[in-house]
Amino acid sequence: MRRSVLLLGCGLGLLAAPSAWATDAPTDPASDSTPKDIVVTAQKLDAARDAILPSLGASDYSLDRTLLEKQPGGVDRSLSKVLLQAPGVTLDSYGSIHVRNEHANLQYRLNGVIVPESISGFGSTFDPRIADSIDLLTGTLPAQYGYRTSGVVSLKTRSSAFDDGGDVGFYGGSRGTLLPSASLHGASGNLNYFVSGSYQENDLGVENPINTRDAIHDHTRQYRAFGYLSDILSDTSRLTAFGGTSIGYFQIPNRPGQGGAGPNGMNWNLNGISDFDSAKLDQNQREITHYGVLAYQYAGGALNFQVAPFVRYSQTLFTPDPQGGDLILAGVADNSRLSSLTAGVQADGSYKLSDSHMLRFGVFFQNERTRSTVTSRVFPVDGDGNQTSNVPLTITDSGGRNGQLYGVYLQDEWSLTPTLTLNYGARFDAVRAYTREQQVSPRVNMVWKPSEGTTFHLGYARNFTPPPQELIAAPTLALFAGTTKATQITTADPVRAEREHYFDGGVQQTIMPGFKVGLDAYYKIKRNLLDEGQFGPSLVLSPFNYAKGYAWGVELSANYTHGAVDLYANVARGEEKGKGIISSQYFFAPDELAYIANHYIFTDHSQNWTASGGGSVTIHDGIGTLVPTVDFLYGDGLRADDPAGIVPNGGKLPSYFTANFGIAQNLDGPGVLKGLSVRLDVTNIFDKSYLIRDGSGVGVGAPQYGARRGVFAGIRKSF
Repeated sequence: MRRSVLLLGCGLGLLAAPSAWATDAPTDPASDSTPKDIVVTAQKLDAARDAILPSLGASDYSLDRTLLEKQPGGVDRSLSKVLLQAPGVTLDSYGSIHVRNEHANLQYRLNGVIVPESISGFGSTFDPRIADSIDLLTGTLPAQYGYRTSGVVSLKTRSSAFDDGGDVGFYGGSRGTLLPSASLHGASGNLNYFVSGSYQENDLGVENPINTRDAIHDHTRQYRAFGYLSDILSDTSRLTAFGGTSIGYFQIPNRPGQGGAGPNGMNWNLNGISDFDSAKLDQNQREITHYGVLAYQYAGGALNFQVAPFVRYSQTLFTPDPQGGDLILAGVADNSRLSSLTAGVQADGSYKLSDSHMLRFGVFFQNERTRSTVTSRVFPVDGDGNQTSNVPLTITDSGGRNGQLYGVYLQDEWSLTPTLTLNYGARFDAVRAYTREQQVSPRVNMVWKPSEGTTFHLGYARNFTPPPQELIAAPTLALFAGTTKATQITTADPVRAEREHYFDGGVQQTIMPGFKVGLDAYYKIKRNLLDEGQFGPSLVLSPFNYAKGYAWGVELSANYTHGAVDLYANVARGEEKGKGIISSQYFFAPDELAYIANHYIFTDHSQNWTASGGGSVTIHDGIGTLVPTVDFLYGDGLRADDPAGIVPNGGKLPSYFTANFGIAQNLDGPGVLKGLSVRLDVTNIFDKSYLIRDGSGVGVGAPQYGARRGVFAGIRKSF
């Protein structure tokens, strides 16, 4: 794992960059058929693009392609599991992660361009195998980064492969896992292309809600594809198009022995039937995301810019049990469909005013059309909540919204001295959707390198985070009065944009050659703190606001590399609290609202302690390289109900420790053996059973247990 502070354009280069997390991704050499000037031009344009959007003063955790392949699971690992090895990243259910104890608030970029977020669910939109490098930026981000600011996940695609080639592989093992994948890359004159595809199938698409080795009704099928095409127009310009698709089908796992949600814990009566085995529920969810980007880049002398229009379509469909199991057990059966079509343009540029000043500027516009259709089957009830008919009613609640995001920024990177850099600026953002808000957000970061092995950074950022429009489906609560879907609270104030003051400071120190440590601390003051929770049978999260909140944390990281050995370790301490629910109040019980109105409580995703670490050894064994690798994750436990039943999120789940092991043999030949790699991985080596969630807490649905021990093997052939 590595933490680095980037100082581009000020002559300081890359600071505090341990090898286990590297910033410079390896480039593929050009074949003899590719003119070398084309390769040089592509590399120059890549460097110019990166210089437009540096992470000045922020913390950068970076993993290049070589190190990605060295971790357990290699390139077949999910993106969330890759990011869990960064400091301050917390594991949650449904494959989600939290950066510095924030819920969601992550931005994803491909080659510097924002890809609008998809509707949240279980599947990952992006496949790590498409990346040459993966960066996680945290801290007080410079002005070019807006909207989602707890972290920026930046992927650089495998776009510099001008030689013809590719790979094909198969990975599989425990719980019926099958994962074939393939990629192809090459060039023709000025054109450069890369395509990748994968299919995944297993019997643990969603975390198991019960403490058993195998889940009930938990099969998944997932398809992903990605394509990249680049045309170098001249020595100073390039046109690039890339896009991808992700399609996932998920069974919702079952919990045997579930009691009913009717009066006194009884089941509801559906057409004379009130018995149903919860182990036989057949709920399903489908998730679809398609995205595309067209980018024009110009890299002249003093002026560099990139203009990138983009489009994204996302849809989630939840279907309840067709036999009426949801109605009998819960009294409600929702067939819900959410969709979002987003189009916009992002433009970023830089202009070198002098040797001491680099000006950066940009604009952003996004239009999003969201639609929601929820068809609910419910029972009529009397004033005491008792069922008055066993024949369900069908009520359809549909709506849509057209919303926009606007943004513009300007900043100056000022090299005060050869060792001291000040990056200051501001951005203006506005949202016009379910809320109409705007904010001017100043940003300032200072980086000081008093000696070759020491780097200090200190920063402040004012952040503006609009609510995720694709997750908001404003219901017509009056439709459900007198039914089993009626809410105790009928207040539904609109979800607001979060406003934040963010302070961050830290130091990176080289103790000795190959051994580096970093210490970082942060404090956040929040108004309209955004959070998300699961408040219905559909496993799509819904946003709400706390009136105010705060968060703080300290992160310590260390890295050692010597020859063939790479080791890293991270530990983080932090928390986040909020007070007063001021939107979507109908999600909550009256006693919860009353307590939170007057007391700060932990947010449900706040975790006191998080730690991760690992290492690898590269052994030259005469037939190639043998690479054993290991990593671990420790979590102190997310929030849960108060054992005394008084404080929402007042309890904490037990801590857990899991470790994974992998070993890969990479062959150098001869003949068809060249480029062949075989690997064996064991996840959760000690077969620990641990809770990620127990089903309690504010906005928490069913319980989820971490996966038990799994054994996987893979083979990959590069050509």
